[in-house]
Amino acid sequence: MSTKIVLATRNLHKAQELARILETLHADITVLTVADFPDAPEVEETEDTFEGNALLKARALVAHTGLPTIADDSGLCVDALAGAPGVLSARWSGATENVDEENLNLVLKQMLHTPDESRGAQFVCAAVLVLPDGTEVAERGVVEGTLLREPRGADGFGYDPIFVPNGLKVTTAEMPAEEKDAISHRGQALRKLAFSVQNLV
Repeated sequence: MSTKIVLATRNLHKAQELARILETLHADITVLTVADFPDAPEVEETEDTFEGNALLKARALVAHTGLPTIADDSGLCVDALAGAPGVLSARWSGATENVDEENLNLVLKQMLHTPDESRGAQFVCAAVLVLPDGTEVAERGVVEGTLLREPRGADGFGYDPIFVPNGLKVTTAEMPAEEKDAISHRGQALRKLAFSVQNLV
């Protein structure tokens, strides 16, 4: 019998990416999202760490659905911006429309006078698994890279069009989904969670 796991996100792009990664790790898992629970509570991300925000979301969905839940919080940490936007990555610009584009454009503006050799950044993801019995497991994935001065690529989302992972010449928005999943911060964190999913669910 397939095990149901809830992904605690309303972000369609993120849900698709998380589901794609999980389904390749565990064929016997049925992935549900917040969209499957229209009356699910809105969870305000009030913590100052990726792990803290992920746990807020996962705990709320476990309490609401009674099902094992995976949540993540992720973002872009820019060296020249002292680690910002960090946990504020999804709402960095304060925009309510064209959010991804506005966030990306703000970072480019803030980095306008930063020299090429100082444009280091990291994509960071904290993924957590919370079970109805209170068990909690947290893992982290990090991808080091540099930021371009102009967007490139039509795939991915968020800051993908300006992020080039170290050792590569393409942005994460120019990579096929399977290649991105293999190196991505979410992919890393979820693969670390895979053992726990298999043994705890």
